[in-house]
Amino acid sequence: MIMVIGGAHQGKCSYAGKICPDVKWVDGKTCGEEELFSSGGIYRFHEYIAGRMREGADISGLPRKLHAQNPDIVIVTDEIGYGIVPAERQLRDYREMTGRICTELAGISEEVHRVVCGIGTRIK
Repeated sequence: MIMVIGGAHQGKCSYAGKICPDVKWVDGKTCGEEELFSSGGIYRFHEYIAGRMREGADISGLPRKLHAQNPDIVIVTDEIGYGIVPAERQLRDYREMTGRICTELAGISEEVHRVVCGIGTRIK
């Protein structure tokens, strides 16, 4: 498992495409669970989490399940924990759940890369 993280519009997808050129990607905003567990890579993973939360799904075990069923996936996701804490409870819950899931995924990933201004740095 490889994670590529960074702020919005920092060039994460382009960077991920360079380090993993043969990956077939799915969009986290539109893909379902079956696609997630069978794809080579997912971009906008944070949007996948948001969609599952809107559906009321229990996704707390997602990192372990994903690692068990698709250990070679490349995950591209925004870092959403910086900045002003949202006033709305739903947005705070989303932000916290995304942070917890991504922290667990980073812990079990073989590699984690952080991208800023299109420049990637391997941090794990």
